[in-house]
Amino acid sequence: MTALRVAAIQHDIVWHDRAANFERLAPKIAAAAAGGARLVLLTETFSTGFSFDTPGIGEPEGGPSSQFLVEQARRHGVWVGGSCPEIAAAASADDPRPSNSFVLAAPDGSTSRYRKIHPFSHAEEEKYVRAGDEFVTVDVEGVRVSLFVCYDLRFADEFWALAHDTDLYVVVANWPAKRRLHWSTLLRARAIENQAYVVGVNRVGTGGSLDYAGDSAIIDPLGEILATGAGVETTLVADVEPAHVSSTRSHFRFLQDRR
Repeated sequence: MTALRVAAIQHDIVWHDRAANFERLAPKIAAAAAGGARLVLLTETFSTGFSFDTPGIGEPEGGPSSQFLVEQARRHGVWVGGSCPEIAAAASADDPRPSNSFVLAAPDGSTSRYRKIHPFSHAEEEKYVRAGDEFVTVDVEGVRVSLFVCYDLRFADEFWALAHDTDLYVVVANWPAKRRLHWSTLLRARAIENQAYVVGVNRVGTGGSLDYAGDSAIIDPLGEILATGAGVETTLVADVEPAHVSSTRSHFRFLQDRR
């Protein structure tokens, strides 16, 4: 098994301005791809900011944010992902709420979608967002990648459920600075308890009334932090090796002891 180079782009978000965010993110994606990254990750709601209570914030499935990811993936021949507010094609007229949809675009332009299972009730996200109900794991060039969004990180049982078929968990987020200790601790815990890589990609800057510190991180199956950054826009890069996951689980047989 060969290593997969991952780039986590920790970025600010221009509030409610998709075009401005696309313009700012395109060169960052290009630079990550030029540096050898095969999987390039943006944040949760990378094109709008976390603003689901805004009327009309939802876009059609396959709308401008998804199209941006697909165009970037095709242009650079890499995988590109992030979340956006999408109204599913099957949504009914009497419930037009969007999903918080993590879209992962492949180099050929095909897409996989994970719809956030846990709306953030503390911010009443469930009033504005339709919850998903299916896990998604994607084979990215031989690495089994399971997709999650922000608040999902608090639910350890769902990471456990996918552990045997996961080499890398990706969590895209808009996690506020005032709870940054929780973010960093939970990312590391999910890696250690599941003996898998974890990439957490969080925004920086200010959105709405909240400040964001980033604290994005790439963590290996033993909980070692391979790359991290706080406070500023930056791109974290590290190699993910399925063989390291396998050898860690063979040496420390913790997963088989679960009941």
